[in-house]
Amino acid sequence: QVRVVESGGGLAQLGGSLRLSCTASASRFRLYAMGWYRQAPGEERELVARITMSGLTNYGDFVRGRFAISRDNADDTVYLQMNNLKPEDAAVYSCHAEGTIGGAIVDYWGQGTQVTVSS
Repeated sequence: QVRVVESGGGLAQLGGSLRLSCTASASRFRLYAMGWYRQAPGEERELVARITMSGLTNYGDFVRGRFAISRDNADDTVYLQMNNLKPEDAAVYSCHAEGTIGGAIVDYWGQGTQVTVSS
């Protein structure tokens, strides 16, 4: 079983910053990519940012240069730096890990971390 652990959510001021972290760990799990998705009440889940372990990234259109995703391959950790936060960024942010175990493609979700933006 792959364990996906998130941290770093919480309350930020309008225009402020937060940094989310996510680590995926399990024996025999070869990580390919990790991403952050978010879901606000009544809304569909949407991609925030995704990065492969080789460094390829993609972002949701709403990010517009405000967020940056990075990785630490040594310990299978991904970071999401969120700057210039807006009220519409408030949501549950969930980490998604993609990889293989024994050649089989697998993916796992973290439990999610709440991000709240106050004005």
